[in-house]
Parts: sequence; structure tokens; C-alpha cells
Amino acid sequence: MREAPRPSSVSPALAGLLCRCPACGKGRLFKGFLSIAPRCDACGEDLSTLEQGDGPAVFIILILGFIVTAGALIVEVKLAPPFWVHAVIWPPIILGGSLGMLRPLKGLMAAMHYRHRRGHGEG
Repeated sequence: MREAPRPSSVSPALAGLLCRCPACGKGRLFKGFLSIAPRCDACGEDLSTLEQGDGPAVFIILILGFIVTAGALIVEVKLAPPFWVHAVIWPPIILGGSLGMLRPLKGLMAAMHYRHRRGHGEG
């Protein structure tokens, strides 16, 4: 039988959004931009088994897609700018928003996986 994760008083949502260890809330969750560290540098918790799926990308597509679509429609209806204005405004917002949201949402998903898994090493 595998050992269950230690109970944590750390909020998984806060730890994930701040890209911190879901066990202690102090160590770094990532070793690179999106690579999850094998172990927490503060408490030594094994983080290598945390899920690394595509969930964050899907949420970014849905959230940012809604925001950009609504923004583009509002700009078009209120200001009716030429097409090139849209071509200049929206790509940087999409790129910046995607890169800015990817790491915190991946941290959130990893922290939720840590919190709700049944035992170490289980997916």
C-alpha cells in the first residue's frame, strides 16, 4: 500500500497560482518555465508524479478566447477601425495573455492534482 500525501494547511489554489510547492507553499514548483521540479527545494516533497497534461492550455484557450473575442467585437462596434488596427492590437494581447496565464494555471492544475490524488505515484 502506498503512503498518502501529507495533509497540508497550504491552500492549493494559492500555492498553485503563486507557482509554489503544494505541500509547503514555500519551495518553487517549477525548475524552468514550465517544467515541474522533481522535488521541492524547501520541504523535499516528491513533485515528479504531478500531472502534466494539457488542461491549462484548454483553460487559456477558453478564457482568453472569450476576452479577446469580446474585446475585438466591442472595438469593432464602437470604433470601427481599419483591419490593420485589429492586426496590431490583438496578437500581442493574445501572446502576452497566453504566456502570462500558462505558468500560474499549470501550477494550479498541479496543486489540485497533488491535493486530490489518492497516493504518491498515482495519476
